[in-house]
Amino acid sequence: MGKKEVVIVSSLDSGKMPRCDMIGQQIHYISTGNVDGTDERCENLGWKKLEQYVPSQRGWQYLDSQLVDGSVQDESFWAEDDLTDEDYFPSLPFASLFSSCKAKGLKVTCLFCFCSEGDNMQDALLLAEAVYKFIGKCSSTSLGNRNTDWAIPLSWKTVYGPPPDMSMF
Repeated sequence: MGKKEVVIVSSLDSGKMPRCDMIGQQIHYISTGNVDGTDERCENLGWKKLEQYVPSQRGWQYLDSQLVDGSVQDESFWAEDDLTDEDYFPSLPFASLFSSCKAKGLKVTCLFCFCSEGDNMQDALLLAEAVYKFIGKCSSTSLGNRNTDWAIPLSWKTVYGPPPDMSMF
């Protein structure tokens, strides 16, 4: 379709976040920019590569081999009883999309934010700002400091019901 680069945006389960990442920058990434998943542009923006992306791990190898060979995926791989924690991230939907684009020779960057269950509107806005920054629409110092008036989907306004009546506090 003539596209040269794809940006995938996804949330990740905050329960899988490394403890050392609990403070600081919330945006993580993986990219096809380098074999190890790093990308200079993302590093310059102050983002961390997703530590759990290790291309030599069997889940990532499985995805790559299935997509490069063009063979039908053997679903029994994901049903095995010996799946480990390292197989968690390759089993997520973003991983298949990432590997598919990679197999087609596209430059792909996935941007992630670890989220908890509940109201993730701020996380979604953080990811939107990250994409905006990544594609060069705002300066590297303005992420999180811009008061962008994003068009918030109407469905978000009632997901958790109306705001509480503040007079009861």
